[in-house]
Amino acid sequence: MSGWVKKRFWADVTVAEADDGFAIELDGRRVKTPAKAPLVVPTRAFADVIAEEWRAQGEAINPASMPATRAANAAIDKVRGQMGEVAGLITDYGDSDLVCYRAEAPDRLVAREAEAWGPIVDWTAHRYGVQPIVCTGVVHVPQPPALLEGLRADVVRLTAFELTCFHDLVAMSGSLLIALAVIDRFDAPEALWAISRVDEEWQITQWGTDEEAEALTELRKRSFLDAARFYFALQPGA
Repeated sequence: MSGWVKKRFWADVTVAEADDGFAIELDGRRVKTPAKAPLVVPTRAFADVIAEEWRAQGEAINPASMPATRAANAAIDKVRGQMGEVAGLITDYGDSDLVCYRAEAPDRLVAREAEAWGPIVDWTAHRYGVQPIVCTGVVHVPQPPALLEGLRADVVRLTAFELTCFHDLVAMSGSLLIALAVIDRFDAPEALWAISRVDEEWQITQWGTDEEAEALTELRKRSFLDAARFYFALQPGA
C-alpha cells in the first residue's frame, strides 16, 4: 500500500456485486490492489468492513488504519499465488506448539499454564482423535504424525482470504492450536488471546514492563483480534 496516493480523492464509497464476489467502488471506480488486480472479496460482510475503512479516511490516506484492506491485498497479491507454501509454513507451528511446552518451575507458573492450556490440548485431542504430546523444557519433542496430518488438513482447506487471516492468528499468538480454536469458536477471540499470553504476563508480574513492550503487545493483540473478526466476516452468511 506504500505506492498508493496519499491524498483522499473520493467522496462516495460503495460496495458493488462482482462476478466472483464484492468490489469496493470509490465514486463509481473500483479499487484495485497494489499489484493492479481487482480488489474483489468473497462476502458482502467483509466488503462492508473494507468500505468502512475507506469511508473513515481523512484528508490523507493512512494505510495503518486499514487492516482489512491490507488483508485483502495480501490474499489477492501474495497468498493466492503460493497457497501451499503459506499452508506449510503455518502447519509447521503444530510440531512445536506453544501450548505443548510447559515450564518446569516455579509451581505457580506451571499451574497457570496447565489451567490455561490444558483445555486447548483436550479440545485438540477430541477434535483430531490424537493426544498431543505435552512436555517440559524447550527441547523439541515431535508430535504424532497423525495429529500433524489432521492439522494440515484443516489448514489446507482454507481459502486464500481465510488463510491470510489465519496466518495472523497463528503468528500473533505463536500457536497453531489456539488459532484453530479461534476459527472453531472454542472460545471468544479475546479469551484465546489472553491464554496465549500466559508466559509473558507471568514475566511482567516478576519484572515489570515498559511503554515500548506494552505498545508492541497492544499492536499484536489488535492484529490478532482483527484477524479473527475478518475471518468470521468471510464466512458464508456472515
